[in-house]
Amino acid sequence: MLLTNVVVGLIQLIISIIFAVLALYIGFAVLGKITKGMNEEKELARGNAAVGIIVAAVFVAIALVVQSGVSGLTVGINKAISVGILSVDGMLAIGVSFIQLILGIVLAVGAIYLALNILDKLTKGVEEFEEIKKGNVAVALEMGGVIIAVAVIIQSGVIGITAALI
Repeated sequence: MLLTNVVVGLIQLIISIIFAVLALYIGFAVLGKITKGMNEEKELARGNAAVGIIVAAVFVAIALVVQSGVSGLTVGINKAISVGILSVDGMLAIGVSFIQLILGIVLAVGAIYLALNILDKLTKGVEEFEEIKKGNVAVALEMGGVIIAVAVIIQSGVIGITAALI
């Protein structure tokens, strides 16, 4: 049983790393779409701290949500092992866990996109992305706070999905 637990743990670690890298890549790509033509890589290379804050906030937000999805995957794999990993219930538990993890990534990226667009509409007197491009750290902190707050709320929802489905 100890060897089984080690193998399952290693599989979970590998899956977690793959999904984490994938989620961060998707988040960075979506951020590029949201920022209306700003080249984040060039801005980071020239030392724009405001862009760095936004990128870091997106990465932290995605990590929060993916972490809850990985926890759900762990629950699903453990359930599959307890009922028989190759049984219908075991395969269903693993499948639902993967769907929940992917759903978590999609929800995180979608919620960040939606939150930033709503923030942009609410603050008509401030062009957030232009300010960030200029290096306005105050605006970056405001947006970073919104991004992380949304992720914390979404994380609770993803945990709730896990509890309901598995």
